[in-house]
Amino acid sequence: MRAIIVGCGRVGAGLADALSRAGHDVTIIDVTSRAFNRLNGDFRGQAVRGDGTDEDVLHRAGAETADWFFALTEGDNRNALAAQVARDTLRIPHVVAKINDPVRAAAYRTMGLAVVCRTSMMVDVLSRALGLPGDPDAGVLTAEPVEAR
Repeated sequence: MRAIIVGCGRVGAGLADALSRAGHDVTIIDVTSRAFNRLNGDFRGQAVRGDGTDEDVLHRAGAETADWFFALTEGDNRNALAAQVARDTLRIPHVVAKINDPVRAAAYRTMGLAVVCRTSMMVDVLSRALGLPGDPDAGVLTAEPVEAR
């Protein structure tokens, strides 16, 4: 599997390390070179400095051959834009965007983006821990893969 990850924060670096250890081909993109220090020393993938919403940067990273694309920066709008470019322009089959705002997450889902909303997931986990009913859709990726290229 070939994966592109935009954002080398805690989530992006953790996912990149896990995929790399499992033997997958991983490229991680971040605007700050310093962010790559979060990667384990045995990371075997590629690190690209650049803006993950920029088509030229994505092409330089080889995104057009990716099976999976993860937009995992701290910016909801940046993640949504990167995910749309990956899905609609590069036709990457599986695209996921991390969205922190539940209202935006719902809006992006209606646009057909697969989103992970950690705010909704945390509310669900804490509610269940308190014995309250949870949200069965919290954290569910609902978008279908893009048709073959």
